[in-house]
Amino acid sequence: MERMSRAPGEGTAARSRAADYDGLAEGYTAENETSLVNAHYERPAALALAGDVAGRRILDAGCGSGLLSLALRERGAVVSGFDGSAGMLAQARRRLGEDADLRVVDLGGPLPYPDDEFDDVIASLVLHYLRDWGPPLAELRRVLRPGGRLIASVDHPFAINLMHRARGPRPDYFETVNRLETWTMGGQTAELSFWHRPLHAMTDAFTAAGFRISALHEPKPVPAARELFPDGFHLLDTFPSFLFFVLHAD
Repeated sequence: MERMSRAPGEGTAARSRAADYDGLAEGYTAENETSLVNAHYERPAALALAGDVAGRRILDAGCGSGLLSLALRERGAVVSGFDGSAGMLAQARRRLGEDADLRVVDLGGPLPYPDDEFDDVIASLVLHYLRDWGPPLAELRRVLRPGGRLIASVDHPFAINLMHRARGPRPDYFETVNRLETWTMGGQTAELSFWHRPLHAMTDAFTAAGFRISALHEPKPVPAARELFPDGFHLLDTFPSFLFFVLHAD
């Protein structure tokens, strides 16, 4: 597989994509736990940007099977999580325990949390499932306390544009366009939907929702991954696959 992403999209499409993830949940979880792009690239970068989280209330938006939630909890955070896929949430509950605050919720709709509830929201590889970022970002802003952070990672728009070029006619980088990918994991196959948008469309959406962009990060894989994944390490070490934002709700 080219990469892993984590949470379904919006509205009716979100429900259908969530069902796709239900079928992939067990195989996806096993792959996500040890893969180069997740265990040695995206997840370490998200945790590094989060920094010292002891005592902080964190919402894991699109928590998938709970691997990031578990890492945050082990670092002392008080973690809540939601995902559109009941199958993925079942995997997360096995990992985090029956008393974990986990809910089946689509990011495209209202969130079942009070205003100013969280110190941080982490949206790890989830926003690129959404065609419209406006309402979801407004909801994430609402549940953050003043001064709270949204840490978001998405498919890097340059990497996606390069991938499309390799597959066929040159795409228009400036358009917001849908792409479909077929993933097979654990003997199950599903077609997943993603939305590509240019970098300026991302930053415009963040600022329109009331966020201040305080950092933009293009990580590299952790050095230990070089020996574990000699074939894939060089590409991630020399060209970005994901793009990270740290945003403040001022």
